[in-house]
Parts: sequence; structure tokens; C-alpha cells
Amino acid sequence: MTGLVLPLPMEELLTWLAVERGRAPSTIEAYRRDLGRYAVWLEGRGLAVDAVTEADLVDYVHSLGAAGLAAATAARAVVAARSLHRYLAVEGVAERDPGADVAGPSVPSGLPKALSEADISRLLDAVAGDRPVDRRDRAILEVLYGTGLRIAELVGLSLADVDVDGGLLRAFGKGRKERIVPLGRLARQSLESWLDPGGRPSMAPVTWARRGDAEAVFLNQRGGRLSRQGAWLIVKARADAVGLGANVWPHVLRHSCATHMLERGADIRAVQELLGHASISTTQTYTRVTTERLKAVYDAAHPRARRVSTR
Repeated sequence: MTGLVLPLPMEELLTWLAVERGRAPSTIEAYRRDLGRYAVWLEGRGLAVDAVTEADLVDYVHSLGAAGLAAATAARAVVAARSLHRYLAVEGVAERDPGADVAGPSVPSGLPKALSEADISRLLDAVAGDRPVDRRDRAILEVLYGTGLRIAELVGLSLADVDVDGGLLRAFGKGRKERIVPLGRLARQSLESWLDPGGRPSMAPVTWARRGDAEAVFLNQRGGRLSRQGAWLIVKARADAVGLGANVWPHVLRHSCATHMLERGADIRAVQELLGHASISTTQTYTRVTTERLKAVYDAAHPRARRVSTR
């Protein structure tokens, strides 16, 4: 669907999401793909966007399943279509919202698996060289696991966002929402090593190709700001080197950070703040606390939970 010209109302929705709601470029691109799919479906049935009925939208939902799409992909496509019709109704372009009562396909609940603390140590300790790329890669892994940053937040870091001495960094999450994140001892040490003369400065070019590159914390080997794909490949390569490649990608480090904190007794609302989740239910989805851990906390904390001694 590359190059597909979307109907004007869809383009207006994308502009509104970008400008008014501050959605990230990757989110806008995902919406564009899903709306493109919807536009093709509407055109095939001779339907105008503002003339769609609830029955039409239900047919669209069924068509996604019939096309063999994964439940998560189909659900996302329905969200885009419903967002479009809700936007048109609010803006007065359409008389009503046909998607108000239309549900998308159910998505099986599944939690990503966190690495064990032993596997995390195995991954992080393996990056032991002193070359600039080793310093960079070690800092990337330590910061991802130590702070729970999203990969886009990591590569978006600028030098002014990092206070190594104070042990803090400023991250910009979804919708450009700003939050302050603490840096643990090992994350701080790895960042200091990367920012020292033998690290980032030795990878900096004589002339910066783009204005934003000069302020980027993480650089690629050409001296430009490291991309999301570049960081993803670094994480995968380092995981492959220790035999963990099948189980590791950047988001697993974020999930492992939160899971390990919860298992060690961290308050879930503190973890919510660390991860930058708008809703605590999202934190509960991304984190897995074992039943045994919950039972132990309950038995230790609730006055009616302790067993009475019979001696």
C-alpha cells in the first residue's frame, strides 16, 4: 500500500493525531497502513467514508478475519477504522459514529517472557571490550535494562537529557510525554564510559551530517544518531553472541526490568511511573509477578493471612 493516496478525511485524521495528540511518527505510519487497508476495502464496495453504516463496519471486521490476518493485526486495523469514524462524528463530517458499538476481534492475552536475572547478567557481562562500539553497546544494554526505556526513547536521548552525576535522565515517551527516570549504578558507569574520550567522542565525525546528530547520546559508526533499527540489531547481535538471540529483543529488556523490580517487592505504581504507562492496567500487562510471590507478600502483610500456631 506504499504510495496509496488516502481519502481526505483519513489524511485529516492523521494530521490531527500528529499535531493535536502528539502521536509518534511510527504510530502515524501504522495508522496510515491500516487506514490504507480500509480505504481499499471501501473502494472495492463503492462506499464513501462518511456513508459507512454499522453493518458495513461489521462486514469489514469479518473481512479481516476471512483474509487470514492475525488477531492482533486485525484488532489494530479495526481500531484505526473506529478512530476515523469517531473523529468524523466529532468534527461534524458524519451524522453519527457507526463504529461506536462495533467490537474488534478478540486478541488472546499473552505476556512476553522476562529473562531470568542470571540470563540478564550473562548478556550484560559479555560486553566486556573497551572499543568505542563495546562501550556504546554496553551502555545501550545497561540503560535499557536499568531504566526500562522503550527503544524509541533510548535512541531519542540527547546529551542535555542525561545527568550522569545526578543519576537521572529525561525520557520522552508516547505522545512526547516527558518523565524523569533514575539511573542505577551500573547504567551510570556504562554511560560515563561511553561519554568519556575513548567512547562517543572517538565516533563523532569532523562535520555533523544533521543538526540533531551532534546532540545524540548514541551514535552509529558513521557518526549519526543511532536509529531504532540500529539499536535493535545491536541488542540482537549481543544476545546471539551468548546464545540468547531467540529470546531477546529490546522490549524484553524493558519487560525484564519491570518484572524483576516487582519480584523484589517494588510498588507497582512506582514501576508504572518508571515505565511511563498512562494506566496501571498496562503495567500489569507488561509485568509478571508469580503466584508464589503474591502469596508470600499477602501472607507477610495481611493481618488475617498468617497461620495461627497450634503449639
